[in-house]
Order: sequence, then C-alpha cells, then structure tokens
Amino acid sequence: MIQVKNLTKYYNSFCAVDGINLEIRRGEILGLLGPNGAGKTTTLRMLTGFFKPTSGDIIVKGLSIAENSLKIKELIGYLPESAPLYHNMLVFDYLCYVAKVRGIKQENIPSRLKELSELCGLSDIMHQSVDELSKGLKQRVGLAHAMMSDPEILILDEPTSGLDPNQIAEIREIIKQIGKEKTIIFSTHILSEAEATCDRIVIINRGKIVADDTTQRLKNHAASGSTVHLSLYGEDESEAFRVLGTIAPDIEVVKREPVEKGVVSFEIGSSRPEDLRRDIYLKIRETNWIIAQLTRESQTLESIFHELTKGN
Repeated sequence: MIQVKNLTKYYNSFCAVDGINLEIRRGEILGLLGPNGAGKTTTLRMLTGFFKPTSGDIIVKGLSIAENSLKIKELIGYLPESAPLYHNMLVFDYLCYVAKVRGIKQENIPSRLKELSELCGLSDIMHQSVDELSKGLKQRVGLAHAMMSDPEILILDEPTSGLDPNQIAEIREIIKQIGKEKTIIFSTHILSEAEATCDRIVIINRGKIVADDTTQRLKNHAASGSTVHLSLYGEDESEAFRVLGTIAPDIEVVKREPVEKGVVSFEIGSSRPEDLRRDIYLKIRETNWIIAQLTRESQTLESIFHELTKGN
C-alpha cells in the first residue's frame, strides 16, 4: 500500500533520514522505534506530506507524493506527538468543527461523532472543555480528530507519550481495534507497547533502518548463542557442576544464586544458537536428580533495541 524509496531528508548539512526503503502492507500495524534524534518524526512527517523529502519518493496506492500530495493527504489521518487541539472549545464543538473542515455533510456529523465517541471513549466528556481534560483524554480527542474522515491510513507520532500505565493500555486497545480495519504506522519509545500492539517493527537509528521484522523474528535473528537456567533439588553443587560441564565441549557452566531454599542453580551457555535444554535433560536423566527449573533465556526487545542503537 505504501512504498518508501530511497527517502532522504537534510536540514542544511545534517542528514536526519538517510536513504531508507520501506514497504508497508494494507491492514498492517507497523511500529517505528528509535532513540531521540533517530529520524522517526521526520520520517512520519514526510509520509504525511508535511515535509518535502530532499530526495527519494513515497508511493501511496500507486500515487507519488511528489505529484499527488493533496490526494495522499486525503487518505491519511495524522496525530502528532502533542495533539493540536483548541483548548477553549467543548469537545463536542471541537469535533463538530473538525468534521466540517474535513468536508463531512451536516446530516452525517451526528452519527460520525457518535461512532468516534464510542470508539475513543469520549461519550462522558463530550460537553467538557478541552482545557479541563487530562493528557490521556486529550490524546483520545486527538485520535478522534485524526479518524474523523475515516482515513485508510493512520499515522500516530508517540501517541502514548507522557501517559500513565492505565492510559497507555487504553490507547493501545483503541489502536488494536482500529487496526482491524486500517493501516497504522506509529512511533513509540515504549518497547512493550510495540511488542504487544504491532504486527511488525522497524528500528531506525541515525536516519537509517537497522532492523525490520516481526518481534519474534527479531529475537530469533538476534540470538547469537543460547543460555539456559537450571535448578536441581538438593544435589551436591560441585558434582552437578562437573557433570553438566561434560554435556558438550563448547558450553560454559556458571553457578548462580539458588532460586529457592534446598536447590542448586546454574547458568549454562553456548555460542551455538541451538536450544540446550534437550541435551541437559538427557544428561540429567542418566542420574537420579530432580529438576526444579529448566528454562531458556530469550532475547528481549529491549536488549535488541539497545544492541542495534548503541554507539555508531
């Protein structure tokens, strides 16, 4: 649905976005991750047509943004990091105003506002002043604004920035519900949010894409080795350490603090990505030891993000 081709943006001599290529499929929820200054907001603003690329092109439904910027904008709903609201208006009046600006027929405005108030959880605040609302509720009003013309594509820049955990969960559920019918692109610093919400994650650093895949595949690709945590009930620690060391020539066994009283614990690592648990189980089955814990340590999105965005 959206093709990004060699997209580049310079601010004078500073390169904010450096030749990125990206394809976004219809109905996909894509999370754009990256540290501050990575180029996320600049990328989103070029996707929405607010910024003109220095070079490269964006193709939306076969239309080039260089030649069809207005038509593409009609397909997109955009929520910046700080929702651009008129704080001296009632929520109802503000959304009516937005509906008129977006060209919705007068007779259709009441039904559209009813749909959006239910979707975004605004029913109880429609006659409150925008200025009186919490940041979380203001974000919901901004989301209703972005959704007003029923766009095919929704672009959200840090939609949960500054919200408390309950508000984050609420916005996340709204995004997931909208994502059943729309193509959604949103940037975030909250990695757990991206993992829980997105079909696909793109990590950008210093203007370049450094990763692009599903969360699980990113974890699998990033795993250069394998680490297993093992605990045994009441065994001799030295003897267990010796036996475990005979599993394979390339493994490393490290003693750990016991997870509970009456057990001995170890961390067993290998440079190979294969799961060690089968080999460990077969070795322990040769003894009369009882396993209290046998778990594989998996890569987290946080560790992958840190690895891909640190330094240069």
